[in-house]
Amino acid sequence: MHLRLISWFFIILNFMEYIGSQNASRGRRQRRMHPNVSQGCQGGCATCSDYNGCLSCKPKLFFVLERIGMKQIGVCLSSCPSGYYGTRYPDINKCTKCKADCDTCFNKNFCTKCKSGFYLHLGKCLDNCPEGLEANNHTMECVSIVHCEASEWSPWSPCSKKGKTCGFKRGTETRVREITQHPSAKGNLCPPTSESRKCTVQRKKCPKGERGRKGRERKRKKLNKEESKDAIPDNKGLEPSRETPEQRENKQQQKK
Repeated sequence: MHLRLISWFFIILNFMEYIGSQNASRGRRQRRMHPNVSQGCQGGCATCSDYNGCLSCKPKLFFVLERIGMKQIGVCLSSCPSGYYGTRYPDINKCTKCKADCDTCFNKNFCTKCKSGFYLHLGKCLDNCPEGLEANNHTMECVSIVHCEASEWSPWSPCSKKGKTCGFKRGTETRVREITQHPSAKGNLCPPTSESRKCTVQRKKCPKGERGRKGRERKRKKLNKEESKDAIPDNKGLEPSRETPEQRENKQQQKK
């Protein structure tokens, strides 16, 4: 019994020495791979090097490579920068660059904003929009074509002529409608919003307050004519003189 315990003790001791040697060799390999690895990193880095920047990040932070000239260094960020999307793995959270035609994206297959010259449609960046859609140059998206829409016609207006509803037999009546939806660039154009047609009514005299322009002009001409007559002297009843020169001479002598 005593010998069996001693043998078990040596077995456990040898196993512990083996584990220690494996950890030591792993540490030597890591030091050979990253001779400048530092545990006192800043900026969210868990491990870093003087040359490559961050090598790993603290929990919940994203690892991304930034280019500085010809050199790339690792940085740790709370969220991925524009043009990248974040992916979380068990051992690392990594930022990956979007596709070349994509400005911002949700993942590698779904773009949320395209670069200049491309139009967004269902997460893809396209040179031209599919049939049945049109390009919106303001939002840079493919949108549905919108056609013009108009309301129903209004009732016909009363028959009128030159703004009057009296003093005539034939005139015009009008009806209108409103545009309820303006079209997009490729949509159908809007129809006319008003139309007129001829109408016939029974002639009726206009009240004094509704006399038209021609009636007022006739009244003014009549007044002007009467005023001009008053200005001319009335010679009616005066007969022209028919005396001879001899009769006029006799009258002058009688006066003397």
